[in-house]
Amino acid sequence: MMKLALFFSAIAGAAAFAPASQCAMPTALSAKADYGDDIGAQAPLGIWDPSSKLDLVDRTEFDRLRGLELKHGRIAMLGVVGYLTTYAGVRLPGLEDVPAGWAAWGALPQEVAGQFVATLIFMEIANRDQTGGKAEFEGDFRNGFLDFGWDKQSDAWKLKKRRIELNNGRAAQMGILGLM
Repeated sequence: MMKLALFFSAIAGAAAFAPASQCAMPTALSAKADYGDDIGAQAPLGIWDPSSKLDLVDRTEFDRLRGLELKHGRIAMLGVVGYLTTYAGVRLPGLEDVPAGWAAWGALPQEVAGQFVATLIFMEIANRDQTGGKAEFEGDFRNGFLDFGWDKQSDAWKLKKRRIELNNGRAAQMGILGLM
């Protein structure tokens, strides 16, 4: 029995040093070429698709995913600014004793937490397709009332601003994860 155990442990030990089969890692080159010139395909990564999901989706699904990335980036930007603001000591009236950062979740009064959740739900429902089909891109929530001169700008300017927003959103998502 002892010799059998030694034999199997020797086999297991030898297998640990055997070369493993190399699976092909997805790269920017293996993603669909259809998205290579899209707004999110930027240097130095190009298209970052580690799960090869882009090989399985059509343009409509890709645009939906880009809209979700944009939305989550906007929320993360608000989260980072809110975290840093409360960490600097700025508080709303009546919440002066609430600690900064993630410790605030346990110290918030339940009424405030309830208002926060209700506001999130309301904003999600209210912002669904309020553009009347006039959106230039997924995530464009201008509804004819708030424009701030967007329509007067050149296409190159608009593309630059969209890229800046997307990159800032990506950075904010990493930032809020780092703050967690």
